[in-house]
Amino acid sequence: MKSTTTIFGFHPVMEALRSGKELEKVFLKKGLRNEFIPGLINEMREKRIPFQFVPVEKINRMCRKNHQGILALVAEIEYNDIEKIIPGLFEAGKLPLIMILDRITDVRNMGAIARTAEGAGIHALVIPAGESARINADAVKTSSGALHSLPVCRTDNLSKTIIFLKESGLQIVSATEKAGKYLYSADFTRPSAVIMGAEDTGIEKTLLKLSDIHVKIPLYGAVNSLNVSVAASIIMYEAVRQRLFSQVE
Repeated sequence: MKSTTTIFGFHPVMEALRSGKELEKVFLKKGLRNEFIPGLINEMREKRIPFQFVPVEKINRMCRKNHQGILALVAEIEYNDIEKIIPGLFEAGKLPLIMILDRITDVRNMGAIARTAEGAGIHALVIPAGESARINADAVKTSSGALHSLPVCRTDNLSKTIIFLKESGLQIVSATEKAGKYLYSADFTRPSAVIMGAEDTGIEKTLLKLSDIHVKIPLYGAVNSLNVSVAASIIMYEAVRQRLFSQVE
């Protein structure tokens, strides 16, 4: 926590919200009650800022000053809106390629994926607001600064975001070791969004059902899985390869 900027106290946090400051997450003391709390919660929901009610001891560990039961972590990056990015890509004549990270909780995996994504020309990363690694200083460092230039979009409902992407003309590709097809069977020359799942449990079932195709990476060794950042890199550069060859042809 030492490298993370915090804002504490009810009025400073409210002022940060209303001034448009990017907040990573807000912690509220369990049982905190006053007339301003409902308005605060509504505002956080509107701005898709994750918040959590926690024991006061957790807030005390993060801040030894008079925090009044509320503390906010300032975001390291500025978040974007995927619903604004997609129309802009089509208007610019670009072929969207989006990475959706379903509950990737390791900050170094997040940073490594972002680094590769920026290099591969991915147009945006989409992450869930509440169940994802925080984009903190470690994530930014691991990304070699890519998280400052690659659009990152938070959503409070991945299913709704995927439906929006499908309705916008993108095919949804889920990377799962349970797939019956290899990734080379996916046509990445189409507008596409690729879902990578949580390090331990994979892609959530609802998201798998919304997908147009499930693909896997061939593995021939004794280890039957890859680190998620490595798997994401392989898939992203298969998409790059297909798009490069389609341009040559």
